[in-house]
Amino acid sequence: MAQRSRDPFRILIACLLSLRTQDAVTAQASARLFRLAHTPRTLRRLPRRTIERAIYPVGFYRTKARHIHQICDMLTARFDGRVPSELAQLLLLPGVGRKTANLVRVEGFRQPGICVDTHVHRISNRLGYVRTVTPEQTEMALRAKLPRRYWPVYNELLVSFGQTVCHPTSPWCSRCPVEGWCAKRGVRHSR
Repeated sequence: MAQRSRDPFRILIACLLSLRTQDAVTAQASARLFRLAHTPRTLRRLPRRTIERAIYPVGFYRTKARHIHQICDMLTARFDGRVPSELAQLLLLPGVGRKTANLVRVEGFRQPGICVDTHVHRISNRLGYVRTVTPEQTEMALRAKLPRRYWPVYNELLVSFGQTVCHPTSPWCSRCPVEGWCAKRGVRHSR
């Protein structure tokens, strides 16, 4: 829902809610929250307890409610109520890491970015495309190696692939379309 609207604020908040939370729960929580308020100025006026109730049962809902309040305060005070498009400025926002900042840039502003989550990090290393230890190292290695035209879709493709075929433990190598080219780094057992 938030990504379809291309509203950077909705994308930012929905992404923040999605961390450590299932997609269906995130979608419902986002919808409830955005029915109450849908701009930084209106959302910052809501009591934190109201935000908590609206986003529950997302993971870490109390911390996320606090971050949402802080983000709205910062957007209103420093950015005239608008989500900034620059990575460095997005990273100043409470609770916003590189994955969230890149997602906002890609989906909200149609700017280049590589969203590295657990699937992208694991699969990129498992395939042997990169050899990194942290998601941030993976992002930097992909920026250097992956053609820029693939940056916006890389996360979406690997998340889906990681959920259906290339599981963290016991991946479906027998069903994998790239099995013959995969280095299988870290794979101890497969199906």
